[in-house]
Amino acid sequence: MKATEAKLLAFLQNSPQFVVPIYQRTYSWRKDECRKLWDDVIRAGSNDAVTGHFIGSIVYIEERQSQVSTRSPLLVIDGQQRLTTVTLLLAALVDALGATEPVDGFSAPKLRHYYLLNTLESADRRFKLLLSQTDKDTLTALVGNSPMPAAHSVRVRANYELFGQWLAGFEVDLATVCRGLAKLMVVDVALTRGQDNPQLIFESLNSTGRKLSQADLIRNYVLMGLEPTLQTQLYQHHWRPMELGFGQEGYVEHFDAFMRHFLTLKTGEIPRIDEVYEAFKRYALQPAVAVGVEALVGEVGRYAGAYCAMALGAEARPALKDALHDLRELKVDVAYPFLLELYDDCARGVLSEKHFLDAVRLVEAYVFRRAACAIPTNSLNKTFATFSKVLRKDHYLESIQAHLQLLPSYRGFPNDTDFIKNLQQRDLYHFGARRTYWLRRLENHERMERVLVDEYTIEHILPQNPELSAQWQADLGPDWKRAQEKWLHTLGNLTLTAYNSSYSDSPFSQKRDLPDKGIRWSPLRLNDEVRHVAVWNEAAIMNRAAKLASKAVNVWGAPGLSAEVLQAYRPKVTPGVGYSMADHPHLMTPALQPVFEAFRKEALALDGCVAEEFLKLYVAYKAETNFVDVVPQAKRLRLSLNMPFADIDDPKGSCKDVAGLGQWGNGDVQVSLSSLDELPYVMGLVRQSFDRQMIGGAAS
Repeated sequence: MKATEAKLLAFLQNSPQFVVPIYQRTYSWRKDECRKLWDDVIRAGSNDAVTGHFIGSIVYIEERQSQVSTRSPLLVIDGQQRLTTVTLLLAALVDALGATEPVDGFSAPKLRHYYLLNTLESADRRFKLLLSQTDKDTLTALVGNSPMPAAHSVRVRANYELFGQWLAGFEVDLATVCRGLAKLMVVDVALTRGQDNPQLIFESLNSTGRKLSQADLIRNYVLMGLEPTLQTQLYQHHWRPMELGFGQEGYVEHFDAFMRHFLTLKTGEIPRIDEVYEAFKRYALQPAVAVGVEALVGEVGRYAGAYCAMALGAEARPALKDALHDLRELKVDVAYPFLLELYDDCARGVLSEKHFLDAVRLVEAYVFRRAACAIPTNSLNKTFATFSKVLRKDHYLESIQAHLQLLPSYRGFPNDTDFIKNLQQRDLYHFGARRTYWLRRLENHERMERVLVDEYTIEHILPQNPELSAQWQADLGPDWKRAQEKWLHTLGNLTLTAYNSSYSDSPFSQKRDLPDKGIRWSPLRLNDEVRHVAVWNEAAIMNRAAKLASKAVNVWGAPGLSAEVLQAYRPKVTPGVGYSMADHPHLMTPALQPVFEAFRKEALALDGCVAEEFLKLYVAYKAETNFVDVVPQAKRLRLSLNMPFADIDDPKGSCKDVAGLGQWGNGDVQVSLSSLDELPYVMGLVRQSFDRQMIGGAAS
């Protein structure tokens, strides 16, 4: 590696050509980054005392070993954003200068000849800077005065036009801009082919400007070290379709999210979004995955297509498109690792399209029912991250139904009774998903001619205004204020209409009978229970809510496998050897027996799914697996909490790190319990282990 300080314009003039390799990210600077460069140029050009202004480094390597007769193009490893932005500013300055030359060397022909074009060359060699696929044609069109391509680069064109606007509106003469450009400095970093590792250098650089995304790092990691022909082949066949699928402006955001879901599916662990690159490297280096870079990139590309179909609305099959749209409205991104596998299996014929559709609707019903029952969502990440492990692909849909039906405790699938009860009383107006989602689903269930509700708004039949009119107070009765507060935003009082402004706070009879606009004339099935009601009061609201909730159990249907079928999917329990408390004499001493009895009572009360099992050396308390094990000793109960020591919140410092010490029991955290006074604090520690297992704290 050789690094030297250089004037940026001289650096451009003396270089044969800069090529941004296909594995590099697309041009991504926005207005803020361009404004910073512009301000730097103006400050430097306005101050004679400033002799140079450093804007960063340009790191490059020769595309191939140079010969005496030819100079090889330079592949840009880092600094392409700065190079591209300065090129756009120079191109805009060419247009602004016209026939003038405010500073020696800064005429339009000289700028083109020195910094933008190799005027004696042809084809691609004519341009000083060649960008990668998405941006190349747009930049060459701007610099070479050729027509703009139809599928142009949004960022390249927008920033060129931005500089044009700033130059046109610049209050000081253009000489200031020229002088500022002449003062820009870079560190010229030339790598030596065969000696320097471009990937390691790329990872270690702390570039100015827009931070490298996880997508950038992964693409470079996969493609950078490959032979150029294979590099181009993999990019064109796999990576380029991904970029197009995610879209120019959304590629980075969507790819990072997709890769997180892909790695969750493949590893069962949910990486942090800012650690996706490191997680991908670990996955790619696993012996089981080391099947060659082409197979790996092909796999990523295949799942990316599935993600675009599900998460970005690219699915073409009508029924699946509708189902996936409904799921997106619930914003259940954590379900995508599981659904990626289903989508891929459907594409390969392992899962039928009908059963895939049924599975998507089951996931939707599971999530909506839990939301309606106000069950916390933080268990969903673990539920879906590990879902694929229980699939039996010879009975694909049945195994999905069985797993959902057998989920324990508050990870479980709410039954019809709980769903109906909670749905009637829930504040659905402030529901987390789009407000019209559940109304649209109720309206269009089993309806061949679907109603497009985008033009409708939610109507509170009983108005929101706390100062109800005398007629509304009379309809509701003397306890009208309580009734309004209780039922205002609930299922029975909400509907859809295109005439919200016409209804306002009018009495119910006017809302119902308004000529041509009243609820009586509404074509929506949602209003069937409203149009013929004489008085809209608490009883009417409750009656409508009950009927809609009864319909909702079919819209968001629960799995209904028989007990006989479920038995085949229950975890196999190895017959025990009959250990009991009698096998642990320490638990029956006068000092420890009351402590243990109090502990087991509270441990079992944590949740109905908690089971107690006496083993030879300890007593286990488990939900899905052991969360605390009790080892009886002469003067104390030694508890092992099944969680990493770093995750325990222990203000008193009572816990001990026993990782790797070979203790009886499961987990890295050990704490003692010897008296009833210690029980409340110890149970707080135990609950942390229980909650971590049940709500997936390790994965969040």
